Amino acid sequence: MRIHRVVDLCVPVDSGTVAYPGDPSPRFEVHSTIERDGFNLLDVHMGSQSGTHVDAPYHFESDGLRLDEIPIERFVGPGVVVNALGLPARGQIGWEHVAPVADRLAPGVIVLLRTGWSAYYGTPSYFEHPFLEAEACRKMLDLGVRTFCIDAINIDETPDDTHPGVGFPSHHLISRAGGVIGENFRLEDLPERDFLVACTPIRLTGADGGPVRAVAIELEP
Repeated sequence: MRIHRVVDLCVPVDSGTVAYPGDPSPRFEVHSTIERDGFNLLDVHMGSQSGTHVDAPYHFESDGLRLDEIPIERFVGPGVVVNALGLPARGQIGWEHVAPVADRLAPGVIVLLRTGWSAYYGTPSYFEHPFLEAEACRKMLDLGVRTFCIDAINIDETPDDTHPGVGFPSHHLISRAGGVIGENFRLEDLPERDFLVACTPIRLTGADGGPVRAVAIELEP
């Protein structure tokens, strides 16, 4: 088995990283330098949901699995793309978007919800993203899917002063099923052939989530 191509699915983590409203922004401070100490070392401050990250069930369910309790297999698996390109701001990803690939959905699969919204990263429009409709989420869970990743800052609608939102139904559904949610993914350059997804987080003890270095791995036929 040989790797044909590896695609980076992550946004950069730095002072310009987009944070969910109210969340802490990443901050790097120089702790040590080669000139002074003989080595370089950063003092890193960030929220658990910084950059491209995964949510553990504990993020929305007080009795849910914490990040270090989730089976590692949940972060690696075959990728299946749900194409929801062309949706308007705050449009819903419904079963009509999922149906074309429903026969490929099964336990162990990682669903990638591709909306194209990463094109708005760093602009106010990024918070007006499409989101997963609860019934479509429920049907995918019924098929055994437990890992869902989206190229937006939230798998549910992000509320603001003029849009109260619909709550966080997909977060709750996935969390209650012991599933994983990945957000802030970059999905514009995915392999055309079958591929694996790896989105393993830092193993933060007792955490609600953590940053990942997510990749899509295309294998040679």
